[in-house]
Amino acid sequence: MDTGEEKPVMVVGVDESEQSNYALEWTLDRFFAPYAPNFPFKLFIVHAKPNAVSAVGLAGPGTAEVVPYVDADLKHTAARVVEKSKAICQSKSVHGVMIEVFEGDARNILCEVVDKHHASLLVLGSHGYGAIKRAVLGSVSDYCAHHAHCSVMIVKKPKTKA
Repeated sequence: MDTGEEKPVMVVGVDESEQSNYALEWTLDRFFAPYAPNFPFKLFIVHAKPNAVSAVGLAGPGTAEVVPYVDADLKHTAARVVEKSKAICQSKSVHGVMIEVFEGDARNILCEVVDKHHASLLVLGSHGYGAIKRAVLGSVSDYCAHHAHCSVMIVKKPKTKA
């Protein structure tokens, strides 16, 4: 029964990582699959494709020749991420999901998408970086937790015993 009310928006940030896929599956299992087809949220899945020039990260002789190859690889990765996200949604019988790919830094892209869609919740997977790696690479989830204008849920994949 359609009440005419707009559903709150949930944004899930995805990349090619196992942690990202786990976070999407975890979210679908808890917020979408049990409610089919009356989901409590409108779902946007977002992938931020890095800019080829920033991904190369160097300027000098030969850079211009490398950039097209890096860009093609980043586009291929983005297509794989989109296909994997679609497959996960389909496996959980979750339909009507919007999947978007934007070019730029994931931290900024996710916060911009939250604002654009007036999201109520942003869901991210945790890569589980230690303090040093997080300080060097920066943590997308940490940045979003401090800068997104909505609640942020960070889903951690349980460690498996060897």
